[in-house]
Amino acid sequence: MSDNQLDPITATVIWNTLLSIAEELGTTLRHTAFSEGVREGDDFSTAIFNSNALMVAQGNFSPGHLGAMPSCVKHALSYFPPESLEPGDSILLNDSFLGSGHFPDTFQIMPVFLEGKLIGFVACSAHQVDMGGAAPGSQKVQGVTESYQEGLRLLPVRFVKNGTIDEDILRIILGNVRVPDKVRGDLLAQHTANLSAAERLSRLFFDHGTATVESAYTFILNRSEQAMRKALSVVPEGKYSFEDYLDDYGPGTEPIKMAVDVTFDGMGSVEIDFSRSSDAVPAAINSYINYTRAYALFAIKVFCNSKEPQTEGAMRPITIKAREGCFFNPSFPAPSGGRAILQIRIFDTINGALSMALPQKAMGAFSHWSNPNIGGIDDRTNKQFVMYDLSLAGYGGRYSEDGPEALSPVMNCTNIPVEVHEAHNPIRINCLELIQDSGGAGQWRGGCGLRKDIELLNSTAVLSHLADRHKFQPYGVFGGKSGSLAETLLIRGNKTIAVASKGVEQLQEGDVLSFRLSGAGGYGPPEDRDPCAIRQDIDNEYISAEAAERDYKWSE
Repeated sequence: MSDNQLDPITATVIWNTLLSIAEELGTTLRHTAFSEGVREGDDFSTAIFNSNALMVAQGNFSPGHLGAMPSCVKHALSYFPPESLEPGDSILLNDSFLGSGHFPDTFQIMPVFLEGKLIGFVACSAHQVDMGGAAPGSQKVQGVTESYQEGLRLLPVRFVKNGTIDEDILRIILGNVRVPDKVRGDLLAQHTANLSAAERLSRLFFDHGTATVESAYTFILNRSEQAMRKALSVVPEGKYSFEDYLDDYGPGTEPIKMAVDVTFDGMGSVEIDFSRSSDAVPAAINSYINYTRAYALFAIKVFCNSKEPQTEGAMRPITIKAREGCFFNPSFPAPSGGRAILQIRIFDTINGALSMALPQKAMGAFSHWSNPNIGGIDDRTNKQFVMYDLSLAGYGGRYSEDGPEALSPVMNCTNIPVEVHEAHNPIRINCLELIQDSGGAGQWRGGCGLRKDIELLNSTAVLSHLADRHKFQPYGVFGGKSGSLAETLLIRGNKTIAVASKGVEQLQEGDVLSFRLSGAGGYGPPEDRDPCAIRQDIDNEYISAEAAERDYKWSE
């Protein structure tokens, strides 16, 4: 049966079922995971592939994983060709170049069979709280000059064979990580989630027939491509460029230039080129091309075709490139453990370029986020602990709307609850609040930054800091003002010490780390802001009366 012969109702039912399977895969993973990052922070992703390894559906999770997953699956199958796979097999990998850019992200890919015939693949990724390496959390930036220092590297391996987990492989993994119980739990949760999705995918084929579902696959991919080309074709033809800077790649180092050229051909295709960016750096913050591609794809999807479900078909009209050896396309073994800090910045850089082409869809730059890893030996248990945190702040102002506060920018993760952190780690969170006057002024205000103060209740620990916007403010657009700078402070007794955005700090009991995230950029001239909105901001303590007078010339 061709996709032309497939009735649209059946095609829609199958498409929605595939989306449901991908979402349910994620729900199962969330409910069975052991680590706070996966179980509470939603730092995972899911997808469904046809028998030719083309992505036909994805869950509504992290773009960083999802955009890289098609390449990841194809790389895995280059090691294990489909004809070599059997029912009950599963492939595991975490290699930076083959996956989503750093070792903590483990991918599991399971072939699905019906009556002995391969009908597709289910796949999921999850951020493991630790994969070994130079510091707890495996995301240390400073002092890491090659990938071999970052932890356990897994090229594709057959983790499960004929339904049985390879205990030798599992033992090797657990022998190289600081928190084996959590890593083991999350790896098994990934496997369990894939099993549930594989069962549902088999049922879909059984109910509708192989020919019908495969015809629906073709329909889905072609429909997605057509929708994306149509959306791209209405963007004004031309090349749109933008530059911004990362603070540095560790204390005392130079800023990193992030430059993009986005070219629309007016006929349904777009090229995104990061080649003018800085060279790769000798620190664990480089972005392998899979990760660069993931967030570039996401940015184009958001701007041009946000409503249509994402598939590999929608990716076909989009070309992402960066010269070999640059920051956004390094050569192995360039280190990349801290690449998570780039997800917002890749989007922000493309947003800056596209603001000139699609002004009503652009926004001020996001507040940045803080992703600290705090670890050591827990005095209470004499075992290793790793606290993996996600501190999320404001969105930029956008046409007709202020930026909201304390939400996940671009990666679809969530703030991990205070109570969860305190229950699992020797810490206390003393403060969690929005920072007044931090959002960029504008006709539509940027969202406020976030302050989180974490006190260490353990004798010692080490912080691997992962943050940015300590030196370069989140930009405003169309006359909107920049958001405030971020800062991180270590409060030790009567002393307050500034912590670099990508520094490493040795901690002692009683230390308080105060993470103060930047505010987001504003949209449009502040003088055009509705006076009622200014009054409401004052009442809600987003801005002070003094800031209202200074930035908006407002008075009672």
